[in-house]
Amino acid sequence: MLKALIETLRPRQWTKNLVLFAGLIFDGQFTQPSPFMRVLAATLLFCLVSGITYTINDLHDLEADRVHPYKRNRPLASGRLTKNQAIAWIFFLSIVSLVGGYLLSPMLALIFIAYTLLILAYSLWLKNIMILDVIIIASGFVLRVLAGLSVITVAYFSPWLFILTFLLAMYLGFGKRLSELRLLEQDASAHRKTLDGYSIQLLTQYILILLTAIMITYILYTFSAQPDQPTHVMMLTIPFVIYGIFRYLHLIQNNLLTASPEEVLLRDRPMQLTIGLWGLAVIIIIYLVL
Repeated sequence: MLKALIETLRPRQWTKNLVLFAGLIFDGQFTQPSPFMRVLAATLLFCLVSGITYTINDLHDLEADRVHPYKRNRPLASGRLTKNQAIAWIFFLSIVSLVGGYLLSPMLALIFIAYTLLILAYSLWLKNIMILDVIIIASGFVLRVLAGLSVITVAYFSPWLFILTFLLAMYLGFGKRLSELRLLEQDASAHRKTLDGYSIQLLTQYILILLTAIMITYILYTFSAQPDQPTHVMMLTIPFVIYGIFRYLHLIQNNLLTASPEEVLLRDRPMQLTIGLWGLAVIIIIYLVL
C-alpha cells in the first residue's frame, strides 16, 4: 500500500518543481547554504502539495483514466488503492505541507493554498474548457516560481522570467494535448473532454505561435538579465533555448513523446544534454563572469 500511496504523488513529475530554484539561481544565491536549504525545503513541500492535487485528480478521473492505455495502471484506476486510503493520505499530507510551509514563510503557505484551489478548480471544472485548461496549468508554474521567491530575499528577479515561465508551460501543455490526441485517436474525448475541441492542425498553430513568443521573450530577457551590468553576455545562452524548444517540437511532431513532458527530461538524451549545457552556461555567466 505504501508503494501505491507514493505512486499517487507521481514522483516522476516532481521535476516540474525544480522551477522553484529559479529565483535562487538567477539572483546569484545558489552557492549560499541558508537560502539554498530554504528553497530546497520549499521544493520538497511543493512536491507534497502537487502530489495531493494529483491524487485528488485521480479520484475525480477514475473512469476516464480506465480507458487510457497508460493511466489505467495508476493505483486508483487499477484498484491497488482504495478511495478511503487515498482520502486519508490527502488529509495527512495537507497538514504536513501547510504546517511546514507556514514555518518557512506564511506567504509560502498561502501559495500552497492558492495552488491547491487553482488545481482543484481545474480538476472539477476548468479542465473541460479548451485553452483555459492549459492557461491554468501554466499559472501553476508561475506560482511555483513565486513559491521559491517567497522563502528568500531576492535583490532582482527579471519580470521577463515570469512571462517566459508562463509561455513555456503553455508550450509544453499544448504539446501534451497534441501527443494525447495522436495517441488516443478516436478515444481522445473519452479521456479528456477538451480534446474533442482541439485538432492536430489547431494545436500545431498554437504551438508555433508560442514557440515564436518564447524565443522573443528569452532574447529580450537576456538584454536585461543583469541591469546593473553593462554586458549582455547572457545572450550566449540563446542557442541552447532555441535548440531545446525545437527538439521538443520534433518529439511531439514525430510521435516520439508519449504525452508527458516530464518524459523528455527522463528519457531524451539530447534534451537532457541541452538543458544541462544551458544550466551550466547560466551558472558560469552569473557566478563567474558577472
